[in-house]
Amino acid sequence: MKLRTKYILFVVIIHLIALVLSFYIFSSNPVLFIASEIVLLLSLGLSWNLYQQLIAPLKTLLQGADAIKERDFNVKFVQTGKYELDELITVYNDMMDQLRTERTKQEEQHFFLEKLIHTSPTGIVILDFDQHIHQLNPKALQMLGMQEKELIGKAALDTKSPLLQEVGRLKSGETKLFSPNGIETYKLQRSHFVDRGFARSFVMIEELTAEILAAEKKAYGKVIRMMAHEVNNTIGPVNSIIQSTLQTSSNSQAINHALQVALERNNNLNLFMRNFADVVRLPAPNKKPVDLQELVRSTAGLMEWKTEGKQLHFELDFLSKPFTIFADPLQMEQALINIVKNAAESIPDQGTIRFVVRKNPMQLVIEDDGRPIPAEIADQLFSPFFSTKKDGQGIGLTLTREILVNHGFDFSLITREDGLTAFTINFN
Repeated sequence: MKLRTKYILFVVIIHLIALVLSFYIFSSNPVLFIASEIVLLLSLGLSWNLYQQLIAPLKTLLQGADAIKERDFNVKFVQTGKYELDELITVYNDMMDQLRTERTKQEEQHFFLEKLIHTSPTGIVILDFDQHIHQLNPKALQMLGMQEKELIGKAALDTKSPLLQEVGRLKSGETKLFSPNGIETYKLQRSHFVDRGFARSFVMIEELTAEILAAEKKAYGKVIRMMAHEVNNTIGPVNSIIQSTLQTSSNSQAINHALQVALERNNNLNLFMRNFADVVRLPAPNKKPVDLQELVRSTAGLMEWKTEGKQLHFELDFLSKPFTIFADPLQMEQALINIVKNAAESIPDQGTIRFVVRKNPMQLVIEDDGRPIPAEIADQLFSPFFSTKKDGQGIGLTLTREILVNHGFDFSLITREDGLTAFTINFN
């Protein structure tokens, strides 16, 4: 039962009782009876006036409560001239002004935060209360190379992305460097915020590949230049002395042989240092339109003569139309030669090297059925001058990496589940 109904019922019952009592008490005295009736009428009028004064604030409160329930903070009441009601209206209007200001401030902050997340150069992954992916910004999707609909609602550990799987293993407050393929390097940092009383996590993903490559090149470039300077300054005079000594007729045959060996060793050392210096002195690519398929065809034809007696079969899976890229043809040819050379060296006696050109996405895949890449060295393949060969210098893949990075081409080298090792270059 509503309060106003209770009030009206109470007033009616009281006045009925008073009317009955006045009839029995004052019925013998008409004057007093009439006076009592007048008092009852005045009491009813006063009760009605009090009812209106009491119910009006309640109606106002109910209207205000409905406005708050509907989140309409623009509803305000005008002053009535009645002290108690005006006090209530003043408090309500002040509260609505504050709520409207706070809501506007929160909406502005939310819009700014959404805009900041959307345009951030750092990848951001927001997780819900159950640690499932709730939101990703465009930079994170670009890093992952996946569509948002493939990821929303999934646990990070249940996705196919090694980067997201590492995100799922990261603890709140933890920061970690992660290199999924030995080429790209990412800095992962996980934190949390409170939403509706519950902690929600978010992870920031920052790509450090360019900075790390630049720092590596600066470091090993300085060392190589210093080594080349010292070697050249030493080999030049030594070779001059050896050649002069070889021209002396008084030397025995054994001494001349030893001097000739030393001269050849010095020349090999000089060539060794020049190979290292080539990586440091690699010029910026002179890009021009190049038919990739013709470039691959000529490289494959050249490498068929350098297979060291192995029975290698080259397969070309090309498009029917020319495949044009903007690249430095000489540098790209050198990169392809290094890739094919590595593929050929992984094949013991006989095998197949297959070149696949795709349009969607635009990429070149060089596959071989040689020895797979051991898991323990997969992330070191593109480390500067890393080699698994006994006498290897690790220059081939280092130079290839420099060429492809300078061209802005993404690339990867993995052994797939089907057992084939694939070097993939993306041109998008």
